[in-house]
Amino acid sequence: MDLNGFGKVLGLDCRDKWRFYLNKARFATLTRVDNLLGKLYFEYEKKTKAAKIQSKKEYRTMKIKRPLYLERLKRRQNNGMVKVITGLRRSGKSFLLNDLFYDWLKKEGTDGSHIIKFAFDSAKDLKKIGEDLISLQKEKRKVSPEKFLKFIETKIKDKKRHYLLLDEIQELGNFESVLNGYLRDDNLDIYVTGSNSKFLSKDVLTEFEGRGDEIHVFPLSFSEFMSARKGDKTEAFDEYMLYGGLPALASMPSDEQKIAYLNTQLTQTYLKDIATRHNLDSDSDMADLLDILASGMATLVNPSKLKDTFKSVKKSTLSDITINNYIQHLLEAYMINVAKRYDVKGKRYINTPYKIYFEDVGLRNARLNFRQHEPSHLMENIIYNELRLRGYNVDVGVVELRTKENSKDIRKMLEIDFVANLGSKRFYIQSSYEIPDREKMIQEERPFLNTRDSFKKILLVNSSIKPRYDDNGILMMGVKEFLLDPNSLDF
Repeated sequence: MDLNGFGKVLGLDCRDKWRFYLNKARFATLTRVDNLLGKLYFEYEKKTKAAKIQSKKEYRTMKIKRPLYLERLKRRQNNGMVKVITGLRRSGKSFLLNDLFYDWLKKEGTDGSHIIKFAFDSAKDLKKIGEDLISLQKEKRKVSPEKFLKFIETKIKDKKRHYLLLDEIQELGNFESVLNGYLRDDNLDIYVTGSNSKFLSKDVLTEFEGRGDEIHVFPLSFSEFMSARKGDKTEAFDEYMLYGGLPALASMPSDEQKIAYLNTQLTQTYLKDIATRHNLDSDSDMADLLDILASGMATLVNPSKLKDTFKSVKKSTLSDITINNYIQHLLEAYMINVAKRYDVKGKRYINTPYKIYFEDVGLRNARLNFRQHEPSHLMENIIYNELRLRGYNVDVGVVELRTKENSKDIRKMLEIDFVANLGSKRFYIQSSYEIPDREKMIQEERPFLNTRDSFKKILLVNSSIKPRYDDNGILMMGVKEFLLDPNSLDF
């Protein structure tokens, strides 16, 4: 029995609660007091149960608005191109198109009969064109393009603008040819999503003959995550670093559910999907590679180093060519990203080694069974994803420093975590989970001071601090403040 909660039902604090009980006992028999307490406890249980039910309802009906992506779709409206919504599976692409964008079109006055939604993995929708989902799966075939084309013909009855919102388009046979044909119709505005390994391949846009316009959807950013979660931002950031931002997790109140969901998606969706697309005999080597990449997240790697790791740790003889191919498979499926090194002074790229970051840190943690929790690297990964979400090209900065030690010329390569470029804008960004002393501060600022240029330099730390500049002109701010303010780079 929660005595404090029990007291709150009566509007009493702990001391008043027992004073209330004692006063009642002066005028009643023990039995009557027991009956009174029983009724009060029943009322308490009823109210707390109702609160729990309401909380679960809120989880189930939660809608995360994702205004950034909706705005990107609006800007591309009627641009004469196929809007291709790409991204990691389970990142919210279908919800963006079929709920958020659809609702916006309706709100803007578009007649519902001029918005044609069709999901190629929906038994209900497939039945409309004379297809059967179970038969398609048994026969391992695609949806008939002829049947779909006839269906669309019946829906387009005038020359007014029609919107095609097509989900899981890769399940349609010859979908590239079908969509290219629709591009010739001036009254059609086309939006598609897909989430299997073929559609997620980064070369899919070439199929639309230069008329594909990509909108990449990431898992929830920390700002989006906070919009769906009540409470303290520090606790929220800890949870975000642990479980990541796959939208479905927002409707799961328990840790057990979240862990099970992430593990299931890894084994039954992502890895299996890659193995199917690339005709791999097994996904075990791919899974082993993912383990190694997860363990070395945000550190410099290359296929040759990974080959040595496979040999020593996994007792495997995978070649560096095979490992490089596997990395490309993971990149195409948007599970990981590669950040190349950029020589700031020499103005050139260094192809290898490079750094690996995960599209979702929750999947990375799940791959390691949540054992290797490294806040500094996780924070760095989250910052990298946020910069890409904001549209920046992100590299790892290298700054050459020449000094003399004992009359000898010494050449050192200092690292800046991120060089973020967008048009003429450039930012140098360091991620430091904590700065316990002046020595650590000097270490973090040293690469900045040796760039010899005037681009803005930013140091992000885990502590919640308001943005401020130091004597060297370096902007310092808390990572949560950076993530929650879309204009934080312009401070």
